Amino acid sequence: MSWSAQQYTTFEKERTRPVRDLLNAVDMESPRRAIDLGCGPGNSTEVLAERFPGAAILGFDSSADMIDAARRRLPRLQFDLGDIQTWNAPEDDPGGFDIILANAVLQWVPNHDSLMPRLMRALSDGGSLAVQMPDNLEEPAHQLMRQMASEPRFAGKLSTAAGSRQARVDATWYYKLLRPHATRVDVWRTTYHHVLSGGTDAIVEWFKGSGLRPFLAPLDPVEQQAFLADYRAALIDAYPVMADGSVLLPFPRLFVVAVR
Repeated sequence: MSWSAQQYTTFEKERTRPVRDLLNAVDMESPRRAIDLGCGPGNSTEVLAERFPGAAILGFDSSADMIDAARRRLPRLQFDLGDIQTWNAPEDDPGGFDIILANAVLQWVPNHDSLMPRLMRALSDGGSLAVQMPDNLEEPAHQLMRQMASEPRFAGKLSTAAGSRQARVDATWYYKLLRPHATRVDVWRTTYHHVLSGGTDAIVEWFKGSGLRPFLAPLDPVEQQAFLADYRAALIDAYPVMADGSVLLPFPRLFVVAVR
């Protein structure tokens, strides 16, 4: 699945608000080093740099298009291409990172039971792992994706699409996982109600930059258009358009700050 920085940033204001809320919960005076895992086009990295202006910051992402966009956006920062599943802190810096940020990315990475303890080990003493993940797999927008994918004309190509994201687990699961590795774990869930001025089409555009990607990637262009047309029609009842032409998109997100 390829990522499009342009598509993802169509709703940059709405997508960036959660990382501001996340980093405001990181209580640290003067971090030395910070990394943004899954930095995307650099919007989250920019918030990280604003929140902690004295830190040396590295951005990291598996998408070349995202890394190119981040480098254009923040030319003074370092951005590297790579895979979170195989990432480890550099061996020549045993002090680790003071902040590891993973904003809206770990839902695409499997095996959280081994991944998150590994990230905790890459922190300095007193360092913070700050994670935000969409927690919306049971929202109508995602239920309808799976429903469309199960229809006979799409099922052959989309039988594995729904499994592209990490299976949903709750706050208690993450607390129990991280507590043995942390001095403090803070977990909370927030539902944002995004006001999208473009009505139903705006919801389609939103998810084309994220959740719809694994459903569209296996299809040819004609099939993609058919899938999107059916998906749009199904969204109309689930997300009524208001009198001013806008639509409310409820979007639950799970937040974790774990301090080593």
